[in-house]
Amino acid sequence: MIRLVPNQAGQIRRSERVTFTFDGMPVEGHSGESLVSALLRAGHLSLRHAPNDNAPRGAFCCMGLCQECAVVIHGQIVEACRTDVTAGLVVDRA
Repeated sequence: MIRLVPNQAGQIRRSERVTFTFDGMPVEGHSGESLVSALLRAGHLSLRHAPNDNAPRGAFCCMGLCQECAVVIHGQIVEACRTDVTAGLVVDRA
């Protein structure tokens, strides 16, 4: 049996909103949330291109197992699902 409860969304307290860039475009996220969450919410579904056929690739497992969400930060390839959003972060497609 499913118990219906009142909408509790108004009680969720989010961290401060911060701005970072993805491929030179400003993106807004919440400080401390996963980078992949902020990018997906902003509509960025393609995070990198496959090396063999240049096909668009995006988040798959969102827990650090598949490396499909690889992006470049400060010249290093990192997993967006395992990276926290911070103000002024500069992110590019891998």
